[in-house]
Amino acid sequence: MFQKVLIANRGEIACRVIRGCRELGCRTVAVHSEPDAKALHVRLADEAFLLGAAAPAVSYLNQEKLLAVAREAGCDAVHPGYGFLAENAGFAEAVSAAGLSWIGPPPAAIRGMGLKIEARETARQAGAPVVPGFESRDAGDEEFLAAADEMGYPVMVKASAGGGGKGMRTVAEPAKLIGAIEAARRESAGAFGDSTVYLEKLIDRPRHIEIQVLADAHGHCVHLGERECSIQRRHQKVVEETPSTAVSAELRARMGADAVSIAQRVGYVGAGTVEFMLDPAGNYYFLEMNTRLQVEHPVTEYVYGVDLVHWQLQIAAGERLTLRQAELTPRGHSIECRVCAEDAAANFLPQIGRVEVYSEPTGPGVRLDTMLYPGWEVGADYDPLLGKLIVWGADRAAAIRRMAQALCDYRVLGVTTNLPFLHDVITHREFAAGNTTTAFIGENYPEWRAPEAGVPAQLAAALGLATARPALAAMVTGGNGELPTPWQSKGAWSNV
Repeated sequence: MFQKVLIANRGEIACRVIRGCRELGCRTVAVHSEPDAKALHVRLADEAFLLGAAAPAVSYLNQEKLLAVAREAGCDAVHPGYGFLAENAGFAEAVSAAGLSWIGPPPAAIRGMGLKIEARETARQAGAPVVPGFESRDAGDEEFLAAADEMGYPVMVKASAGGGGKGMRTVAEPAKLIGAIEAARRESAGAFGDSTVYLEKLIDRPRHIEIQVLADAHGHCVHLGERECSIQRRHQKVVEETPSTAVSAELRARMGADAVSIAQRVGYVGAGTVEFMLDPAGNYYFLEMNTRLQVEHPVTEYVYGVDLVHWQLQIAAGERLTLRQAELTPRGHSIECRVCAEDAAANFLPQIGRVEVYSEPTGPGVRLDTMLYPGWEVGADYDPLLGKLIVWGADRAAAIRRMAQALCDYRVLGVTTNLPFLHDVITHREFAAGNTTTAFIGENYPEWRAPEAGVPAQLAAALGLATARPALAAMVTGGNGELPTPWQSKGAWSNV
């Protein structure tokens, strides 16, 4: 096993990887920008090095500085987390060229699945179904129009190098196709340095189903079932769960086999995710492959009892995968909610602020992967994701109940978060019924208004603020030093 690992990332994923390394006896080295000097991942690591100013280009995306830190600290491996340089084949090559181990897939696999047109061809060769589309790199306007007519509207314009909804447009009629293509090309060129786009037939009200795979360098590859990630906003995932209510054991086996075939076809090593779309009729189609650890990996860890970060480290160290497909069966149900610094009532506008009061939910089957602590300053320099709240239950109904309670128990005061919105989603009747397509948020929450805080929530906030700022205690307690409780809310103690 590695002696010292550089974590080339920040936030909750850096904290998660640091803990995984420690459990296997690896020392860890954190890197940080100037505003992240007091971040939780910096506190957790054995060593920490400043990269530079806030801008990712001079900090978390600065390959030369990252490699210089790795050399100075005496690291023997680099874990990229997700985002930033996690799917950068050039950085993976630079890490290897520096004599370090790259805790991720081979650069050729990253490149092979990084461009959507090439990835679709790999999926075809592996025998997996793909969404009908048009993929010519040199096509003119008339060819795109003809292809869209043949497929039938609506269609999707997609960036070949895209991700996260960038370079993507939905087109419902021929008159708007060329304009959408031009706009997608501009956006893709700016975001990815590649203006190549292609067409896909739009699948109405699909589910987003992804399959987790693990592969070692000795030719062994397995899948760990599916995660449903259909609860999305602007192509960004909000709630994830496993198993999916729409996936039977037979369908899981077919999708898993296709995912493994795709991974083997591209020479994959490590942890990765093959993403599919599932239409209302039960047909599935390859979408893309994420050549990294996913944000939502904890739900798979809960249900399959497998630590994916441990396996990333072990596989990168050359160990053989000991998991066997026949032994990998789901147990219970797990749900994850992405907790973000954003105001759901203001069109999910990102928020900043100081965490004045912080109280985490606890109890059996409750896990929190987060970067938060009291006093942390949430800024505007990076993604608003603060962490993930994950629960496990014996079945889906139990998991929903546990998540609803955990969301109520999670207190973050000082910065606005999406916790109330997440509670509304989890307790919605359509979510309980398993009607979770990618249209869920748009259909059920065209506009969302924050619920008025009831007496328990107001009391919790008052108690928290009084604890965090003693100067406010007199205001909260009325000057008598006695903090109010729900039992006194009717003017007398209750012994019920």
